[in-house]
Amino acid sequence: MTQELFQRAFAALPLVAILRGVRPEEVEAIALGLYAEGFRLIEVPMNSPQALDSIARLARVLPADALMGAGTVLSVGAAEQVAAAGGKLIVMPHADVEVIRAVKAAGLICVPGAATPTEAFACAHAGADAVKLFPAEMVTPPILKAIRAVLPPALPLLPVGGVSPQTMGPFLQAGASGFGLGSALYAPSMTAVEVAERGRAFVKAWRER
Repeated sequence: MTQELFQRAFAALPLVAILRGVRPEEVEAIALGLYAEGFRLIEVPMNSPQALDSIARLARVLPADALMGAGTVLSVGAAEQVAAAGGKLIVMPHADVEVIRAVKAAGLICVPGAATPTEAFACAHAGADAVKLFPAEMVTPPILKAIRAVLPPALPLLPVGGVSPQTMGPFLQAGASGFGLGSALYAPSMTAVEVAERGRAFVKAWRER
């Protein structure tokens, strides 16, 4: 079941690898390298080159305990395309409850974006599995602490945007459940070895928190 897969993957390592800009011909090596470092949650943003091709490739090669899909999903139609390609994880930059409800009705995992308590509550009420606090540069640790205090305690909150191994601590102290990792983990033109090295640094920071 997808929900159980998400819970296991999140418990293993609640860090989402965001491979924005990755190309289909390189995505398999990069994702498998991150998997070897402990990552179980991987997204290919929809504004990446041939994103659906990359998602289909990952659906074929990643082990069964990995949960992967797309980020920057903006519509119900886009979510349906991701599901058709084999993706089971839908990550959004916004709090569109229509998309959230459709994703959940399809049996997929949905992590919508929010920057205010109102948006975060809307996501929770629509059935979100976790909420992406985006951009994290705006949702600072003090703001996260205030939002965390009023949201359902079991709802995971994931700061995304500008997160590095060195900046995780204050967010964790404020109540973050995990993180979405973007350009500090992967940027176009990086090799699979370079991405794995960065991934290792994030995993080390998480486990030593």
